[in-house]
Amino acid sequence: MSTGPAAADRAPGTVSPVNIHAWRDFGILDSLRPLLPGRPAVLAGDGHCMALGEHWLGGYPGRALLGMVVSTGVGGGLVIDGRVHPGGSGNAGHIGHIVVDMTGPSCPCGGRGCVEAIASGPAMVRWAVDQGWTPGERPGDARTLAEDARAGVPLAVAAFGRGATALAAAVVSATALVDLDDVVIGGGVAAAGDLLFAPLRAAVAELAGLDFVRRVRIHTSSLGNDAGLLGAAALALEAAARQ
Repeated sequence: MSTGPAAADRAPGTVSPVNIHAWRDFGILDSLRPLLPGRPAVLAGDGHCMALGEHWLGGYPGRALLGMVVSTGVGGGLVIDGRVHPGGSGNAGHIGHIVVDMTGPSCPCGGRGCVEAIASGPAMVRWAVDQGWTPGERPGDARTLAEDARAGVPLAVAAFGRGATALAAAVVSATALVDLDDVVIGGGVAAAGDLLFAPLRAAVAELAGLDFVRRVRIHTSSLGNDAGLLGAAALALEAAARQ
């Protein structure tokens, strides 16, 4: 079971999605078990599933991989030595809530200056609007912002650059901590391609000092929206094999 943008607690099998207040401490595994009698149920975040899918079938089989989902929020998951590393609560690799600006904007998680508060699609749009960007008659969303950035509109370009720099700071910090080989980024904002990845790679090169940090490789997701589904399937197969 992939939880989506949720804080999970593996021991009781509960989730507390940041954006779904009615689901605080929701017992998702207890709700699923009657629907799957005799079958194992596994709780994992979408970032974990995405990372495992990319490691398994996406062509990124290195020792240490961070998967990132940059969309409405910023999620993540770690695969170390071929296995998802969930941590004690199930939230290891939650890269969106690394603090990259101590005086930065408030985050839905309750913190301040998190990656998600700067680099998610809605966060980039909010910043651009606050600076004077207007979408006109079009939807005021990340896709429209990307259209304007591709057309060279300065505020839209700056919004992607700001978001990319926040992502780069998180990547550099995570690499220094875990000695990552690869970072694979998917999600709706990543679909902007070089609008995001060009300034992201440039910022990583600028921020990374140590040689082992500078060697990290940054990729766009090769499996797209299927990565999380395939990773969830891999976890399900593993759980079934243990029965």
